Formats: sequence, C-alpha cells, structure tokens
Amino acid sequence: MPNISALPSLSRNLLALVGYARDFARARAFREELRAAAERRFDLIHFNHEGLGPLAAWLRPRTRTPLTMHIRTNLYETPFATAQVRLCAAASDHLVFITENEQVTFHRRGGQGRAETVIYNIAPPPLDTAPHPAVPLDARFRIACLANYSWYRGLDRLVTVAECLKAMGRKDVLFVMAGTMHLTRSLPGALGRTARQGGDLADFAASRGVSDYFLFLGHVAQPETVLAACHALSKPTREDNPWGRDIIEALAAGLPVLTCGQYDRFVEDGVTGVLQPAFDVDTLAQRIAELAGDRDSARILGQAGRERIATLCDGTGRAADLLRIWRSTWRAA
Repeated sequence: MPNISALPSLSRNLLALVGYARDFARARAFREELRAAAERRFDLIHFNHEGLGPLAAWLRPRTRTPLTMHIRTNLYETPFATAQVRLCAAASDHLVFITENEQVTFHRRGGQGRAETVIYNIAPPPLDTAPHPAVPLDARFRIACLANYSWYRGLDRLVTVAECLKAMGRKDVLFVMAGTMHLTRSLPGALGRTARQGGDLADFAASRGVSDYFLFLGHVAQPETVLAACHALSKPTREDNPWGRDIIEALAAGLPVLTCGQYDRFVEDGVTGVLQPAFDVDTLAQRIAELAGDRDSARILGQAGRERIATLCDGTGRAADLLRIWRSTWRAA
C-alpha cells in the first residue's frame, strides 16, 4: 500500500513546480525590473519565504546587492525539497529561521547557509476581545481548534479523544472547531467513506456518536474570538510539529496548548501545556479530563505560556534582531 501521507506532498510539489515554471517564464519583465532596482535603489533584498528561492537564485549572479531569506516551513522529504533548500542556501547571504525546528529540517534536507539565525515570529499582545457569540459559555471545559481540515493537521484525532472521554463518562468537555471541515475522498478508512458519501468532519463525529462533544463553527474571520471563549487550544498534528500561528496566539492569549512533537521551546509539557512525544489518545483524554477537573492548573499553564510568548515573540525585540542581521550582512558585502 502506498504511503498516503507522502502522495499528497508529491502531488502538491509537482503542481507547484509546473505553476512556478509557468509564472517564472511570464515574469521576465518583472525580473529585469527587480535586477535594475537591486543595483540602483536598494542596499539589501530580503526574500520573505523559501518559495522565492528560484527568484533569489536567478538574481544572485546578476547583482552585487546582498540577499537574505526567511525559512518558514518544514519541507517534506522529497527530491523537490532537497533541490529547494540547496537553491535557497546558495542564493542567500544570510538565512533567517522562524524556529530551531525549521533550521534542523533545512539541514536534514541538505541545506547549509553561509550564515544562519533563528528569529521567532512575533505575537502582538492579545486584545480585549469578546467571546465568539456562538460558543456557549457553560460549565464545560472548552478546547479550541483553529484550522481547516487536512490529514496532516489530524483534526479527526479529536474524534477519537472524544470517544475516550465518553467511555470515561466525562461530559464536561467541548471541542470548538473553527475552520472548514471538508474531507477528501482519498482519505483512509471511515474518513474516506464519509467523504464519498458527501460528509464532512461533523458527519464523521456524528457517525462515532460524539456530536455532543463538538461545536463546528466553520470559517471564522476573527479567530481570536474563539480563543476568548475557550480554556485551551488543541493541535493534534500528524506532522509532530508543535508550532504555528494558532499555537503562539493561543499562548499569547493565556491558553495552554495540547499538541504533539519533540520541540518544546513554546509548548512545554506540564509548563505551558500538554506536549506528547507521539499522539496517544488514551493519555491525552486523561490529561484533558484532569485539566477539566482542575481549572486552576489550566490557568497556571496558560499564564506561563503568556509570559513565555511575551518574552520570545516580542515584536520590538524581534524586529531589532532582524535589523541587526540586515545591517551586518550589508556591511560585510
């Protein structure tokens, strides 16, 4: 049986490569304009995503202006990823990684920058936001999930957690799902069967008898209102990557985070949330039950997360870090 987690990645890479080649060919005039601007107007050019690697590689031999680049994603292990990281490394004078996680993955894929720095993404202090009006503010322990469905994000894992909670007799937990819960027909097992019958993740939860544990909001334009209505956030990722905008904003809002993986700079088990080295449904259900029964412990975890984000993701400090890199790279050119 083929590796279902690898096939979507390969397909996406092929489609992206074809699309990028087409757009690159069409953008000849823009590239010439960029080259001229690099020579005449700018001291340094920063590429804000590794997806711009081919453009940086084209510009590299055509300008003396230093080039820096942000590396923002953990690329899957494919030949395309290997080629991409080497292209980015060769084109850039300095690489900026959003966490150590992305830096380790970059090296594992075969990339090594001339100079490298980790600068965490910023998280502005949370606003005084009213809770989402559709979320019932009852006695249940409310756990937010801010993501559209994908196999990699693992949102269906929460259905199995709800089944465990139901078996334990715990009725005091509600998963608040903000995002599009569309399922694709190629998903394995019952998920795929639900999709082929026209169903989504809400239908899958209903088929497992745990609808009462979920509130599906669909797309939410202001996800901070969902965080304001909840006690914690869950990210049951199959990528074992405990990181992302949803996590840092939840921590900034004072919510503990429940997720999976080894990287603990932000979500640290027993300190700022629940971090499982690998997803274990029974253990996670038990940890959720413990937090639901001890709200003071949940608030202590959330406060520790808020303090950590205030230090690591301070906008003024991280902007100063990036400015120092730009100045030192420019001076060295």
